Amino acid sequence: FFCASFIFVRTITANLIINSVVAAVSSMSKTALLLLAEGAEELELITIADILARSKVNVVIAGVSGKDVVLCGLGVKIQPDVSLADVQDNEFDAVILPGGVQGTDNLSKSPIVGKLLQRQHGANKIVAAMCAAPCALKAHKIAFGYKITSYPSMKDQLAGDYEYQDSEIVVVDRNVVTSQGPATASEFAFKLAEILVDKKTVASVRKGMLF
Repeated sequence: FFCASFIFVRTITANLIINSVVAAVSSMSKTALLLLAEGAEELELITIADILARSKVNVVIAGVSGKDVVLCGLGVKIQPDVSLADVQDNEFDAVILPGGVQGTDNLSKSPIVGKLLQRQHGANKIVAAMCAAPCALKAHKIAFGYKITSYPSMKDQLAGDYEYQDSEIVVVDRNVVTSQGPATASEFAFKLAEILVDKKTVASVRKGMLF
């Protein structure tokens, strides 16, 4: 199948990406770390990366299991920029978790992801998760009691530990941003861009993308 053979390749080497992160931080441009685990929801990941990049956010896609090509939930293969292990100690303005049931399970089981999220949340920096991925926040004990949303079928797993919101497709509570699923990925990314950059930039990006 086409999807099974498609490879989304980022053609920048790991060292250049790491150096660009350092340069971006020093120049005060905003940085976002997008976590890529096997089984991730590919539409969400690519939509988030695309819209943030258009908004002039420095986006780094980090492979949770390493630098190898990652098989996503629907068979699309994506090449991460770096291994998460190589950038886990770097500072980012936002750490973002796309959904996908298997991807979320792999995010939930990763000790490196847990430590990264705990540090990010403890520093009051943006932690964002969508679709099934808020369950990974729960697994790592992040932001209990906050207002969140998720893919609807995940509600029962989350409602006991969070103030669950059904009516909003994107929910922001302090430094935590959550959203519901593939159809809401663009609005999720636009909201993150508003927080990280500004509304004027996002309005321009929306217009250019014909939203």
